[in-house]
Parts: sequence; structure tokens; C-alpha cells
Amino acid sequence: MEHITLLIGIVIVTALVFDFTNGFHDTANAMATTISTGAMKPKAAVAMSAVLNLAGAFISVEVAKTISKGLIDEGAGIQPEVILAALVGAITWNMLTWLAGLPSSSSHALMGGLLGAAVASMGIGAVNGDVVVTKVLIPALAAPLVAGLAAWGATRLTYRLTRNVSEEQAGKGYRAGQITSAALVSLAHGTNDAQKTMGVITLALIAGGALAPDAGPPMWVVVSAGVAIALGTYLGGWRIIRTLGKGLTDIHPPQGFSAQTSAAVTILASSHLGFSLSTTHTCSGAVMGAGMGRKGGIVRWGTAGRMLAAWGITVPAAGLVAGGAALLAERGNVGVTLVAVLGVLVNGAIWLASRRQPVDHTNVNDMPEDSAPESHSDAEDGGVVAAAMSAVAPPPAGAVPEQHGAPDEESEHARTKASVSGA
Repeated sequence: MEHITLLIGIVIVTALVFDFTNGFHDTANAMATTISTGAMKPKAAVAMSAVLNLAGAFISVEVAKTISKGLIDEGAGIQPEVILAALVGAITWNMLTWLAGLPSSSSHALMGGLLGAAVASMGIGAVNGDVVVTKVLIPALAAPLVAGLAAWGATRLTYRLTRNVSEEQAGKGYRAGQITSAALVSLAHGTNDAQKTMGVITLALIAGGALAPDAGPPMWVVVSAGVAIALGTYLGGWRIIRTLGKGLTDIHPPQGFSAQTSAAVTILASSHLGFSLSTTHTCSGAVMGAGMGRKGGIVRWGTAGRMLAAWGITVPAAGLVAGGAALLAERGNVGVTLVAVLGVLVNGAIWLASRRQPVDHTNVNDMPEDSAPESHSDAEDGGVVAAAMSAVAPPPAGAVPEQHGAPDEESEHARTKASVSGA
């Protein structure tokens, strides 16, 4: 193993912590629709996803090379403490969006952290702008659109092909298809997101002089990154699974199969080309496309709008936190210590806040099944809220309440008394 200083060791551990948060933050990408439709039990679903994330980490290292050799100019003299600051910014944003249940991009949090820390420490010239545009920004815009359109078309096609098949038979077939496609998404996620941490660790080793400037990730880096993301995936980001599986649209088995297959193909193609896209953006776009592809299907645009807002501010928000951390870390050992301590305190406070209303495998599907809005205007106002309001609203005047079980005894007595009086 390469000679590693204490600071490099801290950066590596922090990078693996980010990888862990990436795992539970992005579990929803592969398993939200599979869990929400009941195709798999929640714990079994995340266990399968964890194993396949680990396997995917060994398939390719193209994305890792984009992070370690393309995004930041190695000749600018990036230091390990700058990478530490970038990771702190990315982890903090991951934890905040996890607490809010928003499926934002861990990839873009990492990109924003690296860019913000590099610019704060070395200036704008340290960033390879052409790489950012061609391999980060363009895929970020194109991937959800491509996956969404593909899922929309696939959903329309699947319903057309099965229009003469009973719903029960079609449901069984598509549940099996969902499990297969979810496995493919998990494998694809490992080929893309696990590599980002590999790239960061490799960049830190290069910055610390432990690796040559043109080196790829060593095998121990590949293994550790794969294990970290797999453990995070098994933990399960249940808050985000609930949002993506129940809060964005009502997913039926054919839609889940179409969404997952479209997302997996998009991610695998991008990994092969070395594009560092967001699996979250891709899978969310596919879910929305599948929601619009079913006749009568809806998308809760209030939830979608909050997601899009989070997507838009992910890079600058993570960049600002990382930039401030970089300026502090450059003050020497005291600064590095303060960055590490503040990172632990802030993210520990976020975790404690999440314990007030815990979400886990036992209540991940508790969102009402009938929470879908009945009109597009309701959808724009937030489907879940609209459904909750309608559920507690008083019945129209003259409406006869539905009776369950035996008739009310007092009402029956009153009718009998009135009948006797009339007689």
C-alpha cells in the first residue's frame, strides 16, 4: 500500500463516509418503485441492491478517471485539505436533503464540493471548464430527459401490449420484471456512483504524492469504495424511498418496470462513456415519465417542483459550504481539525433531528394509496396535501353516510316511536 500521511488518511476516511451517505441517499433510485408496488419486501430489496452495488463497483473505472484526472487541474496544486473540505460540503448537503426526504444528487453534491473548495483555494483557473460542461452539466440536463422520454414510451407500449391480458396475470409478470430491472439499476449505480469516491480518493493520493499524476485507482481503493456504498445501500434511505416511491406519482408494476429499465440503460451507457451523471436525476426523470405514460396517471408537481429546486441549488450550496471549509482548512492543523469537528457536529445534529420522526422499513409505504390528486390543478397544489384536506372535509349537505355493520340503535328507536305515534 502507498505511503499515507495522517491527513491523507483522514481524507480517505471522510471520502468513504461520503460514499456511505451516497449509498443510503441513493437506495431509492433502484428500489423505491419495487418497494412501493410490493414486488419485494423492503429489507430484501435493499439487501439485493447492496450486493449488486458492490458488484458494479468492479465493472469499470471510467467515471473514477473523470473525477481524479478531469474535473480539477492536477497541475494547479490541489492539496489534501481542499479535498477534505469538498467532502464535508458534499456530506452536509446529502444529510440535509436526506432529512427532508428529497432525492437530490449525491454526485452533484460531490461536484459542487470539489468545485467550491478548488475555486476558494486556488481560483477559477483550477477548474477544467470544458470537462465540467461536457461530462457533468450536459449529462445532468440530458439524462433525466432521455430517461423520462424512454420511460414514457415504454409505459405506453407495455400497456398497449398487455391490454388483452388480465390485470392479475400482467401484474405477476411485471413484478418479476421489476425485480430484474431493479437489479440492473443497482448494478448500474455501482458502476457510476461508487467510482466517484474512487476518483476522489485517487485524487487525494495524487495530491499527497502517494500516486503518480496519471495513475488510476488502486484495487484497495476500488474494494473499499464498493464496500462503503454497499453498506450505505443496505442501511436504506427510507425517507427518500418514500418520496420517490409514493410521493411523486402512483406507480403500478408496468410503470415500475418501464422506469427502472429506462434508467438502467441510461446509466450504464453513461458509465461506459465516462459521463458522471446523477443517478438520482435519471431515476427521478424515469419515474415522472412512467407516471405520465399511464392513461389517467398523474405526477404530483408540487413534490416534483421541490425536487427540481433542490437539484438547481445542489452544486452552489455544496460549493459554498466546501469553499468556506477550504478557507478554514488552509489555516493549518488547527483549521483542518475545526473542519473535521464542525462536520461531525453539524451532521450529527441532522441525524438527531431525523430521530424525531423516524422512517424505516416498517412504515416506508405508509403514505395513503388514494393520495393522488384528481385534477391537474390539484396536482400542482401538492397531491398529498390535497388528498388529506379532502379526507377531513365534511360531507355535502343531504349526503347519507355509509353504514358499517348494524344500524344505529337510537335512530331505529326514533323511527319506531314516530311510527307508533303516527298510528
